[in-house]
Amino acid sequence: MASISLRGVQKAYGDGTPVIRNVDLDIGENEFCVFLGPSGCGKSTLLRMIAGLEDVTDGDLAIDGAIVNDVPAAQRGVAMVFQSYALFPHMTVFENMAFGLKLAKTPKDEIERKVREAARILQLEALLERRPKALSGGQRQRVAIGRAIVREPGVFLFDEPLSNLDATLRGQTRVEIARLHKQFAKASVVYVTHDQIEAMTLADKIVLLYTGKDTERYGSIAQIGAPLELYRRPKSRFVAGFIGSPRMNFLPGKVASLDAQGVVVTLDHTGENVRVPVSGAGLQTAQPVTLGVRPEHLEFVDALAVAPATAATTVAASADSVLTRTVSLVEQLGEHSYVHLDQPGGAVLIAKAPGETRLAPGDRASLRVPRAVCHLFTEDGFAADALESVEHYA
Repeated sequence: MASISLRGVQKAYGDGTPVIRNVDLDIGENEFCVFLGPSGCGKSTLLRMIAGLEDVTDGDLAIDGAIVNDVPAAQRGVAMVFQSYALFPHMTVFENMAFGLKLAKTPKDEIERKVREAARILQLEALLERRPKALSGGQRQRVAIGRAIVREPGVFLFDEPLSNLDATLRGQTRVEIARLHKQFAKASVVYVTHDQIEAMTLADKIVLLYTGKDTERYGSIAQIGAPLELYRRPKSRFVAGFIGSPRMNFLPGKVASLDAQGVVVTLDHTGENVRVPVSGAGLQTAQPVTLGVRPEHLEFVDALAVAPATAATTVAASADSVLTRTVSLVEQLGEHSYVHLDQPGGAVLIAKAPGETRLAPGDRASLRVPRAVCHLFTEDGFAADALESVEHYA
């Protein structure tokens, strides 16, 4: 077993501009940690620093309590699975999996045992004599994983291992990796991806790296937490917009009033009021803010058009607000549909509807905005503190 600790870790190249900034992170034994973020955020660079393939410019990186800043990659006790598989084309599956053990001068009988055990776990037993060109993409990726398994490392490092696979194979291999983590419970896993589905389904802990409007924060950690923590309680607009598909709706407005029940926000362009259960600490009346609400949390009042007068009556009878908009597009996906609605100011509001919805472009539709699942962000992009537990998520 091995834990990983990073303290003030930074990475800079030629011009001195950091691509990784002041990373403080602990990855525990047996933990499955996912580095998540869009292309260019520095997640692969951070992984390669742990592997020993990139130098640490500043700060300390420790594995199992020992500082490894100057320890060569081969001596760190880690195994890495690359995006491109990196298999030797002239070697069989068995030879590819055994290669690292041969370099380490492992006895032949032990190599045989370890390779065949890994092949059994990965369902590669019938393919051991094939060469990579005779394998599918998913089989090649399993060989690359098997090559890492036989080394019995304390840390597994995965650098976007599923990005070269089609959708079906990605799903299958994702399940296999999750199963393997449980089977090899002694090892910690660090996994890099830009795919939030992989992150949400595999991770014990997600480390989301920042690449928003503030370039001075590029390469820093936007938020660390369990998958549902990032989904339910994003600390910034960047996190809220990155986690979730389709992304969270953002509606600009201003603070209308503050009281013990939370903050009332008046939306720009429409003058509609929405109450958000946040403390309002540090907020002031007329201060610009952004209301955030996920498409799956908006609730259609009825399946057909609702006149504005009816919507106003509904608002008066409910603690939640109702927004009335015109449908511009309906994406029918079978089990559910995504309804795009025109938003004053040129933006689009997206709401999730049943797959059998009768809404069509041009219809007027009213949506209830459950205040318990609303989020509020200040001009600098950070979330206002929640006033109460979010009932919808309880």
